[in-house]
Amino acid sequence: MPRTILLDGQHLTRRDFYAIVLEKHQVEISPRARIAMQKSRATVEKIIAEKQAVYGVTTGVGSLSTEHIDPAAARELQLNVVRSHSCGIGDPLGAAETRGLLLLRANTLARGLSGVRPLIAETLCNFLNHRVHPVVPRRGSVGASGDLAPLAHVALSLVGEGEVEFRGRHQRSATALKSLRIKPLTLEAKEGLSLVNGTQAMLSLGLLALREAEILANTADVAGALTLDSLRGSTRAFDERLHAARPHPGQMISARNLARLNRGSTINKSHQGCSRVQDAYSLRCMPQVHGAVRDALAYARQVFEIEMNSATDNPLVFAKEGDVISGGNFHGQPIAMALDLMALALTQLGGIAERRIDRLVNPLTSELPPFLAHSPGLESGLMIAQVAAAALASENKVSAHPASADSIPTSGNKEDFVSMGMAAALKVQPVIANVKNILAIELICACQALDFLAPLRSGKLAEQARQMVRKVSPHIAKDRPLHADIARVSSLVSRGTLAAIIAPGGQV
Repeated sequence: MPRTILLDGQHLTRRDFYAIVLEKHQVEISPRARIAMQKSRATVEKIIAEKQAVYGVTTGVGSLSTEHIDPAAARELQLNVVRSHSCGIGDPLGAAETRGLLLLRANTLARGLSGVRPLIAETLCNFLNHRVHPVVPRRGSVGASGDLAPLAHVALSLVGEGEVEFRGRHQRSATALKSLRIKPLTLEAKEGLSLVNGTQAMLSLGLLALREAEILANTADVAGALTLDSLRGSTRAFDERLHAARPHPGQMISARNLARLNRGSTINKSHQGCSRVQDAYSLRCMPQVHGAVRDALAYARQVFEIEMNSATDNPLVFAKEGDVISGGNFHGQPIAMALDLMALALTQLGGIAERRIDRLVNPLTSELPPFLAHSPGLESGLMIAQVAAAALASENKVSAHPASADSIPTSGNKEDFVSMGMAAALKVQPVIANVKNILAIELICACQALDFLAPLRSGKLAEQARQMVRKVSPHIAKDRPLHADIARVSSLVSRGTLAAIIAPGGQV
């Protein structure tokens, strides 16, 4: 049976995140976290009783923070915050993205620094456990006070006023909650504000994108090794001594992978001692380029793992000292920059793969039949497959422009410098999809090229990859529509089947 994972706001791991979000493991708030939440809530109640001026508790929010709110209107203020902030636009987030948002929000509240009742986090856990997924439009956040609009739509569902996806259809949240005998929340002072402040939407998308990006990084080594051998390239550029002289961690990993994949290749043995001194950069420099991508992903992983267990709403409640402090932990800049780096890194991964594809099909560089066709001229072979890869690689260059380089003032200029973190999260998704298809095209081309070199064979691990590709994309004996082949190989890439050849546990 799937294990139940306890949340305390401090120990959630990426493994836990994927288990809950993708494998539907159950989740609960830990007893220790419940005590911490009760203490911070008591601090908020004390402040209200003493009629202290605290942002979002006894004042308005945003540029209306100068407006005093009577404690008797606390519930109305919190509900108004949720309603007014529910301004999302466009298609809703997918189920996994929404589950990630719910989980991360529950975990940050469980930290016990938000001043909300345990019931708030427990209700988020109930939504996860019963697979009640709020309908959250994906656009409308500038990543300033975090992801205000997306989080507000989650909060709207918690109070029974929003829409959810439940049991395969969209319905009113109140209807779904009634069928589960879950009472909609009545928000007390600060609880609406605590639900809408934070970075959990961009972080959810980022963690899911990172998982796919790590698969692509490993798959690129596999595809590159097949291309290298089919072009009779040299593995000497992957010598461990060479990379120890410039020991970037990712570079050393990719160099080892490339050397391992083609170990035992009879193709490689057949051209040892040939006059070619060194290969083109797209072959020889794979460790340096693929490795830089790995290191960029490692940075993003570090940022995301810190953010997963951080308190990101405002103000924060420190029960031990009895203090409530307003600050800016909701600002999405760290995540935005990491996401932009991911998009740039993956664009480079797709770019170098497209150059390898060109070398495979181009008769001026391949020493193979033009465009890998059996009857060049009569047949176009893989000519347009390279064109498609070029189109995707060029599209990625546009998406590589950093969203976090932009800012636009909001909320009456109170929020005058914003992160655009959600924009960064949204634009990394098409980059991932494009790189997936570019690698699928490279794998098809490399396998076709290797077929022309039979009976010579590639290395043991590389041959495993070739057989996997050939199961879903047979040899191209004559021209045929290739879009279905690309889709099937892309699906193979997406599942991590090829990446697992060199990284069984999914490590990068």
